[in-house]
Amino acid sequence: MNRTVDVSTSFVASVARLGLGMRVSALGRRPEKPLELYEFENCPFCRKVREALSLLDLEAFIYPCPKGGTRFRPRAVELGGKQQFPYLVDPNTGQRMYESNAIVRYLFETYGDGKVPIALALGPLTTVGSMLASWSRGFGGALARPSRAPEKPLELWSYESSPYCRLVREALCRLELPYLLHNVAKGSPRRSDFVARSGRMMVPFLSDPNTGTAMFESADIIAYLEKTYGTPR
Repeated sequence: MNRTVDVSTSFVASVARLGLGMRVSALGRRPEKPLELYEFENCPFCRKVREALSLLDLEAFIYPCPKGGTRFRPRAVELGGKQQFPYLVDPNTGQRMYESNAIVRYLFETYGDGKVPIALALGPLTTVGSMLASWSRGFGGALARPSRAPEKPLELWSYESSPYCRLVREALCRLELPYLLHNVAKGSPRRSDFVARSGRMMVPFLSDPNTGTAMFESADIIAYLEKTYGTPR
């Protein structure tokens, strides 16, 4: 897809979700270990869970499971017993669960103030809004393409509603590259640590422990991912 079209439609996706995931909400206790989420970027139900992670300032290992993927889809089935996404694993409580609405409620009850924001609690209306965001991006982040698996998960500093972060997450998803997601939405208490590491408050920011690469700018990150991990179709 043309870069201008990519960025424009990613902005449309953010507007369709009213910028949800741009700012943190009331935070509760903090988990000792990152959560684990099996999902794919274009899935409207997965989006609702990622929005909750961003609102609650939670870190998570993301295991991309795009359609046609062979790297993490089998593991998700092995863990949960069926091929359904999103699938959440919380190593802090031992909880494993399907169903986006149930996961969202669990996250806010466990790591928030117990109240699910209205934008995530409207049932079918919430789902329709998330579907509109998916439709605006076509097959972005939905279909797997051949890639080389990294030895270690990558790291991405991001927040859900950023249109530029979305483009990078889509690239990570279609290449089936696992990564540790650091949510740094507005109001995140981790922003100061991020600035101390990166030198400025700007996302997306990718760190690849496999090559020692660290970089800003979504277009540069996507080109790097394709060159480093993409293989011929």
